[in-house]
This record gives sequence, C-alpha cells and structure tokens, in this order.
Amino acid sequence: MRPSVGMLVCLFCRHEWAEARLDETIANGDLSTLTGTTIASGAANIAAGVDSVITLKCGGCGAEVVVNTAEQMGARCHWCRHVLTINEQIPNGAVPDAVLPFQITHDAAMTTIREFAGKRRLFADRAFVRDFTPQNVVGVYMPYMVVDANASADVAGFGEVQTRRYTRGTGDNKKTVYDADVFEVQRHVDFTADDLTLEASSARAQMNSAINTNNVINTILPFDTENAVRWNASYLTGFTSEKRDQDVAHTTPELEHQLLSIARAQVESSISGYDRGVRWERERLQVHGTRWVAMYLPVWLYSYYHEKNGTSMVHYIAVNGRTGEVMGSVPVSTPRLVAAALTVGTVIEGIVIAILGAMG
Repeated sequence: MRPSVGMLVCLFCRHEWAEARLDETIANGDLSTLTGTTIASGAANIAAGVDSVITLKCGGCGAEVVVNTAEQMGARCHWCRHVLTINEQIPNGAVPDAVLPFQITHDAAMTTIREFAGKRRLFADRAFVRDFTPQNVVGVYMPYMVVDANASADVAGFGEVQTRRYTRGTGDNKKTVYDADVFEVQRHVDFTADDLTLEASSARAQMNSAINTNNVINTILPFDTENAVRWNASYLTGFTSEKRDQDVAHTTPELEHQLLSIARAQVESSISGYDRGVRWERERLQVHGTRWVAMYLPVWLYSYYHEKNGTSMVHYIAVNGRTGEVMGSVPVSTPRLVAAALTVGTVIEGIVIAILGAMG
C-alpha cells in the first residue's frame, strides 16, 4: 500500500487500485427517515468461543495455510509465496466493514512527533530526552463503531435573567450580589447525527490516566470517515491492528451520551436571552433509528514507558493517520519545573522591587 495516495499496489505487476468507498456501497439516504437498528455484518455481536485460527486455501497452488487472526489478517503461502488475505467476515471482531487508509507517511509522522516532543524538551524528563527515538513510531488501525442516528430530545430546567447587580459590605467583606428573574425553560429538538465515532476496544474505552495516557487518541479526532473504503486486508500490510471487543450493546451508552451533547448544542442558540445561564435538570432522549458500521481508523503511535520512584506510566504521542493532527504527553522533570518557577518568581520580584524603588 502507498499511504500518500491510499492506493493498494500489486507486489508482482505494480498495478495500483483502491476499494470502493463505503458510502458508495450502502444506501445512506435521508437520515431523518432512519428507523430501527441496522447493524452491518462487521459490527455484529462477537460470538463467544469463535476460534481465531482459520485455514485458508491458496488460490495459487491449492495448499492450505493456517492464519491466526488474533495476530495477523494475512499470510504468504509457504509453497508458492502467493499472498493470502482474510476478507470474509469472521464473528470474532477481527474483520470490520470498512477501513480508512493511512494518508500520512511514516516519515511525516516521525517529523510531526519529533517536533511535538521538541517543543516540550525543556521540561521533559532527562531519561525521555535521552531515549527518545521517533523512528519507533508504529502505524496501527484502531477499531471504532461509526454510527448514523436519527433522534429527538426534550430538555427542561430553569433559566435566569439578571435584573440588578450591586455590592454589599466594605473592604475584605465586600461581595457582589446579583438579582435575577427565574424562568422555567423547556425545549424539544429533532436532529440527525452522521458518522459518530465510538471506541470499540475496551482497553481504549476504559481509560486509566493513572497508568497510561492512551486517552490522547480521542484528542486527534475527527477522521474523514466519509472516505472509508470497503474492507480489504491488504490495507493492513505494513501496519498493526487492534481487534474490536465491544459490541453494539457495550457502546450504546456512549452513543446516547454523545447524542444528548448534540441536543444541548442544538438548543443553545434559543436560550441566549437568559444572560445568567440555564440549568438543565431533566433530559430525555429518544433514538428513532441507528446504523452501525465497524471501521478501522489509522493512527501513528509512539509510546514511552517511564518509571520513577516506584511509579510507572506509559506515555503516548498519537498522530492522526489522515490529517496529521498530533497530541500526546511526555514525562516531566519535576526539578526543572521547580527551578523554572523559582526563576520566574525571582525575576518578577526583582521587577516589582525596581518599580517600587523608582517610585520612592
């Protein structure tokens, strides 16, 4: 595969091609008419006990080749060297409906990560600075559920309009007091959501900031999922992938959370007259229809294991494999931070003394 153009390349004749875009192969239609729950085959529930090891029959010589889908989605025939890939759906979460190919190259990702870490070099832990090796960045396809939804929501609460502002007390006891009229506020909104992305890996969905910083992956969203193509295991050549282990039922609460956030944003323009704000106390979401597609999204990932004073942490720097958006964390040197704070404090103190001296 050539990431710069998102094309597959035949290893023998060098012919280049790309799979059809997913949007061209499914009937998107008007989302406002979407009803019920539609689940694509790659997003179907993971079947318990499904064996990850399958046998492929070589189309070149007829030999049988065993592939462990937990580790790879393709193999080379040991007799004729023909490349075999797994493109049929397997109910173990390893095969999605679509894939969004890498567009950012390895060299570009290295440069981006080097610049990101370089800007934080001053306060970074010295061991990190010494061991930093951007060449170790890895391209990985992360599993997501991409969801279209048709929903409506009702929100109710109280809004306040300020009528007077004044102060009471003197000196240190002075305080500002606000008078406001309070109104009951109710809003109803019908809306649709296109291509919401939800974590389909429990390791990513259950983030523990005490031991790692993998939550940075969500900060490099969004992806241009409208350009995703039909699944072809050849897109994984040269990259790693993480298998989906979350079903529709597991990710539905997060979907509802995102839909409620959209509903609040939708009504925001209609409550601008309440200058003291609105406090929503009751919310009701009704989902009329959803469409679920399992998709692999591309991420360049750099990881660094840091251990100090008996505490360990895995730091990540992630680059969006399509847009180049970058975010991450680096271990910080506490002594350097303290020294910088003391230096800044000393400089400010000196400036204040100089000003007071000039005034005297």
